[in-house]
Amino acid sequence: MTTVVALGGNALARRGEPISAEVQQRNVDLAARALAPLLRGDEPVVITHGNGPQVGLLLLESEADPNVRTYPLDVLGAETEGMVGYLLEQALMRHAPHRRYATLLTQTVVDAGDPAMLEPSKPVGPLYDEATARRLEEERGYVIAPDTGGWRRVVSSPKPLRLLEERAIHELVEAGTTLIAAGGGGVPVVVDQAGRPEGVEGVVDKDLAAVVLARTVGARSLLLLTDVDGVYRDFGTPRQTRVERLDATGAWRLLADGQVARGSMAPKVEAAADFANLGGTTMIGSLDQVDGLLAGLRGTRIEPGRLAENSPSPSGTTRMAEAATASRIRT
Repeated sequence: MTTVVALGGNALARRGEPISAEVQQRNVDLAARALAPLLRGDEPVVITHGNGPQVGLLLLESEADPNVRTYPLDVLGAETEGMVGYLLEQALMRHAPHRRYATLLTQTVVDAGDPAMLEPSKPVGPLYDEATARRLEEERGYVIAPDTGGWRRVVSSPKPLRLLEERAIHELVEAGTTLIAAGGGGVPVVVDQAGRPEGVEGVVDKDLAAVVLARTVGARSLLLLTDVDGVYRDFGTPRQTRVERLDATGAWRLLADGQVARGSMAPKVEAAADFANLGGTTMIGSLDQVDGLLAGLRGTRIEPGRLAENSPSPSGTTRMAEAATASRIRT
């Protein structure tokens, strides 16, 4: 059974930490160590990752010289796919050396007519004070919006449709390669009638792209790993409670009720609901609790079918039986 693992950008560059090479190498090593139990066997595993902090770092470097035009986001996204993939490959080779690894620069096809292309809403890059934000707005044409504690650049975030390299992904996974692909959601591109891709000045949500990746490889399990231990109702209040188990309907209801933060946990719940509709099971939780997530003891589990909210998670034996009878997700 193929499993797709999506590492959040904040799981690789922790909140409040400097985004130095040393810090990222340390965090990537911790991530690889946490994934090692999942990699002990020989079942196919495909890994993807976020890139928010890393793109922010490259934007700062690109903005540092006023005489140099800022690199477009599709190019910066490609850079982060290589950077994080390289660090992950080396760390995984240390902690699960029996596997073969490869990082694939992945382009994610989006629709040029997607309304999101005309409505920038996805925050990228660092937090600015208002004066700096307005200067960048004027000098570089950024779209700027208020964010907690300051101002940030916002860009379009169209829905992912398919992965341009899907044939290569199939061939690598079928050959037994543990693949790192669609990092940061993949580089967003539009494709003309002749099949020629062109980069888009935007970003694709990593969690939604993880569902496309899972569909591409026929995965039935999706792990969305971040720096919190699950999805919570009334998060940040004395009434907060972790949601243990949901079906797709319950996940959409959670979103409609505004129970999850729009910019952080909401995309994960949306992705999990989409994946449940395809017949797959998603586990959302903390990177350092992978064993507990797989055992159904930690995090939030969103499954296909109709379930009672917060019902007990199935035992390992039941999960294996369910996995054996579940229909394969088709590409």
